[in-house]
Amino acid sequence: MILHICPRADWDAADEFLTPASLDSEGFVHCSDPGTVALPASAIYAGRTDLLLLEVDPGRVGAPVRWEPGVRDGRVEASGPWFPHVYGPLPRAAVVDVHAFPPQDDGTFRLPASLAER
Repeated sequence: MILHICPRADWDAADEFLTPASLDSEGFVHCSDPGTVALPASAIYAGRTDLLLLEVDPGRVGAPVRWEPGVRDGRVEASGPWFPHVYGPLPRAAVVDVHAFPPQDDGTFRLPASLAER
């Protein structure tokens, strides 16, 4: 399982495929795993209340999924956590579950209980 952070409006507007802006700008769709999803969520989306967490089956994506080092301040952090990147659009059929992803009171994020309890 990999996870993708998605604004609700983008998910609602997606037809057969979800094509985040990063697919055009960086060539891939940013994803995380359950242990790392709070890192980019809190750093990039702090306080946003319109987010969903898409649970994606990488075997259903139909595009390469590569685990690559994270980047901070424009520098690759090979010794830090690695993240799954999907090199193509995300098919809705690859999304096996959709979870509400609200921030904590301080604006940061934590893995939703619906995933943490598995």
